[in-house]
Amino acid sequence: MSSNNIMQNPSVVLYGQQNAKIEDIPVPEVIDPHDVIVRINYVGVCGSDVRLPFFPFTRTVLIIQPHQPTNQTQVHFWHHGGIGKMINPSTGIVMGHEASGTIHSIGPSVKSVKRGDRVAIEPGIPCRICKACKSGVYNMCRDIRFAAAPGPPDTQGTLSKYFRSAEDFVYKIPDNMGLDEAVLVEPLAVAVHAVKLADVKPGETVVVMGSGTIGLFCAAVARQFGAHRIIIVDILEKKLEFAASYLKCETFRSSTDASPEDSAEALLEKFDLVEFGIDTTGGLVDTVIEASGATTSIDMGINIVRPGGKYVQTGLGKPKIEFPIVAMGQKELMVRGCFRYGAGDYELAVGFLEKGLIDVKPLISSVTEFEKATEAWEKTSRGEGIKNLIQGVQD
Repeated sequence: MSSNNIMQNPSVVLYGQQNAKIEDIPVPEVIDPHDVIVRINYVGVCGSDVRLPFFPFTRTVLIIQPHQPTNQTQVHFWHHGGIGKMINPSTGIVMGHEASGTIHSIGPSVKSVKRGDRVAIEPGIPCRICKACKSGVYNMCRDIRFAAAPGPPDTQGTLSKYFRSAEDFVYKIPDNMGLDEAVLVEPLAVAVHAVKLADVKPGETVVVMGSGTIGLFCAAVARQFGAHRIIIVDILEKKLEFAASYLKCETFRSSTDASPEDSAEALLEKFDLVEFGIDTTGGLVDTVIEASGATTSIDMGINIVRPGGKYVQTGLGKPKIEFPIVAMGQKELMVRGCFRYGAGDYELAVGFLEKGLIDVKPLISSVTEFEKATEAWEKTSRGEGIKNLIQGVQD
């Protein structure tokens, strides 16, 4: 990538498939009196940046040097230049949505932060006037402007030297929290939202399907909400080993050769969760949080939950799948979707880190220089590490 020594606001801009550049874009200015300009310190690489999430608000991936996907069923955004909404090849779009930084300047009406404050950034700004916003569910706002989302109009991402936000969507972090850790407030807020939707209560048994960043955080947050027993399910033994070490929880390796029903029965039997000889009617699992998006994982999760239990779909997968609707109906499950994060989720996520209740440092696998950002994307694309970060522009 080109040098940024003489650039005022170097940014990584994606123009389409396999076509990204570091370019100097205008330094953002305060427009609204409550605007803040953040000097970006770190940007995280999200799985949805790299693998196809089949989602209307999908984020983009930058890869300059093309390489073959490690899994051909996972279509990478960079390979096609967009999903649903395509990138405009004449204007491009700045990448990145998980970010932290330092307040560089503020609007005249800003009171909650000051210049020099260290902050985590919530990357979506809602309209604040629609029915969803006024009902307190601003994540459902149809006009939300989410970082690195193709338009029209495009919303530029955080992979720049400077980024404009609103004062109520940046969150001061305490002195005992690093700016690298603050990047992980974004995925942790997703987990907070999922666990709140699941209404996890003290004493529950919770099964989390998938041991990626979101799955690990869902398990960690569920414990803070009072779950007494947490089981994480995945098909990769190496990931489960990390989960067991990180969370001190139980794990279950699901076989790719077994049916979802057989896998569900095997899990219930292994952990003595079968009630009165009942098998896949759900046993004693109170809540399942699905964090992988895999069809077989969804099927298995529905089969695990007890009658009257709760199921939250957090992972993103194919837009249409075969679904065990009979099991869901017969057990009268509470089934909910999960979309990003909403009111209070970021504050709670910051609080967990501030009080040391959840440690995110073990998940940070690498930090890559801004000029070599593609290396971080490629690591995540290959499944290397858990959370790969890109360092902000260095003077």
